Amino acid sequence: MTKVTDPYAAAPTLIKQWTATGFAVEKSLDKTLVELVKIRSSILNGCANCINMHTTDARAHGETEQRIYLLSAWHEAPVYTDRERAALAWTDALTRISEGHTQKAAKEALEAHFTPEEQVNLTLLVNIINGWNRIAVGFDLWYENGVLVKAA
Repeated sequence: MTKVTDPYAAAPTLIKQWTATGFAVEKSLDKTLVELVKIRSSILNGCANCINMHTTDARAHGETEQRIYLLSAWHEAPVYTDRERAALAWTDALTRISEGHTQKAAKEALEAHFTPEEQVNLTLLVNIINGWNRIAVGFDLWYENGVLVKAA
């Protein structure tokens, strides 16, 4: 196994600040919604570490297996509320922004279901999980129960 760069050890101050910002944003939104967004973004980014972590967290907060499994095809799945669908569409638009600026329709749905403050908080959440996906994939991280156990 190659040596793993542990971001918490390599840059503890900035990673702690990044983590604290993430926790503050999470507290501003419904926990179920937060985990759905984190899982969806992680699916789009192919981050096995984050998919594993956030599906575990979602289950611990009462999320159903059905809703977790259907996140990869949420557009066709009738198990999400309109508010959740708006958040997932926004997550898709921002996570896939390099594929084209297609966020206009997603923004309209977002505005119909979220206050301006919630829109900003959700946008920060999407940015933070996308950042974590890039950290985990970039450094080949695998955390199990909060402990760095191996690299891919």
